[in-house]
Amino acid sequence: MNDKTKEKSLDFEKSLEKLEKIIEALEDGELPLNESIKTFEEGVKLTKHCQDLLSKAELKIQKLLEKDDGSLDLEDFDDK
Repeated sequence: MNDKTKEKSLDFEKSLEKLEKIIEALEDGELPLNESIKTFEEGVKLTKHCQDLLSKAELKIQKLLEKDDGSLDLEDFDDK
């Protein structure tokens, strides 16, 4: 399985967990330069993957909330 296929099979939670580990490794500063660059590239790919998944989820929610007349019945989210 190549990197692209592997990346697409990761769900949001696993991708985010992997991204957090990448951040920790980069912040640690113990990786050699070449390995840091590879790790950073992987982090960028995972970030884009997570953003894509979030965008798709947002569109799905909007579609679910769309009224028959095409307007959206969106409410403010209050996380209190």
